[in-house]
Amino acid sequence: MGRLPERDTRAGATNSRFKWRPSNAAIAVVFLLVFTVGPYLAFTGHVPFTSYGYELKATFNNGVNISTNSPVRIAGVDVGRVISTERDGDATTVTFTVEGKGQPIHDDAFAAIRPRIFLEGNFFIDLSPGSPSAPDLGSGDTIPVSHTSTWVQIDQVLTALQAPVRADLGHLLESYGTALTHQPSAAEDVGQEPEVQGKTGAQALNGAFHYGGDAGKYSAQVTNALLGTEPHDLSRLVAGAGRTFGALSRHEEDLKGLIVNFDVFTGALAAQSANLSATIHRLAPTLKSFHSSLVSLNRTLPPLRAWAIELRPSVAELPAWISAGRPWIEQARPLLSGKEAGGTAKLLREGTPGLAGAAQAGKAVALPQLNRISLCSTQVLTPTFNQTINDQFSTGGPNYREFLYALADFSGWGAHFDGNGAFLRVQPGGGNLLVGQTNELGSQPNEKEDFAHTIAPPLGSQPQLAGKPPKKPEVRCDSNPVPDVNAGLGQVGPPSPSVVTP
Repeated sequence: MGRLPERDTRAGATNSRFKWRPSNAAIAVVFLLVFTVGPYLAFTGHVPFTSYGYELKATFNNGVNISTNSPVRIAGVDVGRVISTERDGDATTVTFTVEGKGQPIHDDAFAAIRPRIFLEGNFFIDLSPGSPSAPDLGSGDTIPVSHTSTWVQIDQVLTALQAPVRADLGHLLESYGTALTHQPSAAEDVGQEPEVQGKTGAQALNGAFHYGGDAGKYSAQVTNALLGTEPHDLSRLVAGAGRTFGALSRHEEDLKGLIVNFDVFTGALAAQSANLSATIHRLAPTLKSFHSSLVSLNRTLPPLRAWAIELRPSVAELPAWISAGRPWIEQARPLLSGKEAGGTAKLLREGTPGLAGAAQAGKAVALPQLNRISLCSTQVLTPTFNQTINDQFSTGGPNYREFLYALADFSGWGAHFDGNGAFLRVQPGGGNLLVGQTNELGSQPNEKEDFAHTIAPPLGSQPQLAGKPPKKPEVRCDSNPVPDVNAGLGQVGPPSPSVVTP
């Protein structure tokens, strides 16, 4: 253990072994400085009698007991601290610093006092630096009370919750609970989305959370995209937006006109809301088809490129081909002169108005009539000809074929039999059945009725003969129903002649 200098007086001690010791007064001064100035510096973070640097003031309606050294934050990052608070009537003026990383602060900056922990506790100043186009605030400037806000404290909330308010709040919570647990009726489900029909409000909200993951992911992608691809892209975007808004503020009249015109435009859209809704409804299948078209177009591009590459030699030969075609062009030019094709073109030009008038007249008169004839043929005549006649001689085919068969039979009747001319061969016969019919052309009493003998009784005529149908020129043919050839007069009629004696 070392000895004090004043006691180091033994014999043989030399000056080289002498050690200096501060006085007790000096030690006391150092002790006071360490235990007074040190805590002050640690608590305030400021050397006395020096400047704080860039300082701002903000006036709040209520200081909310914000204390010195409370942090000042921009977007959650500490950029300064509160250095003093001062009552200004019913308001409070807070002086705080802003470091270089938080500057500049603009004239339209906004400051808000917010709690750092839930349900009372320490506070901090949340500072919004303002728009880049606004002027910068100098050190010592004040943010007015119109650009500040304070936190509502729990005692103020409890003071506002008097008996009527508490009753209304209870009713609100009860109604909210009913809305979450109410089972909708069939009438209430009308017009709702199929995903929420028959579900309570709580069940519908739970279903919405299924989409929250994708929504959050897409929101994060959009936010990340807003950062840009290069440094300062977002700041340049904000600066450009500031210049845009500045230009809008300098042209207020034009902006008013734009808003009025936009109101007219939205009114027109509202008037056509049904058509707009139908258009948007059909947009999805249209885009789907358009995507298929783009896919097909993308597939055609490689062959098109190959075709263009193969076409290069032909394009290279094109100048020579044009040179070789010049003699033909020189010969074709006289053909196009006024004496040749030009004269023909002149005649066509003179005749074209008449042809156009005839075409227009045909369009107005002939084409409608042709259309009616076509409709009559396709809607009445053709369905009638395609019906099958259901009798004992039916072939099972459409009746227009049987008409053609009859023409072939007439042709056979008129053919030569033995080289002496055309004959209609009829086989006469007799029988034990006497048949008769009225002869309307007879003039004598004994000529009023004709008789004959036959082997079998007559079956009757099919179809039956009748008078001419009435003519109705005002009725369009295609408006008539398709006649049934097997009904009415198409059935077997009474026999004529009929059996007189068995």
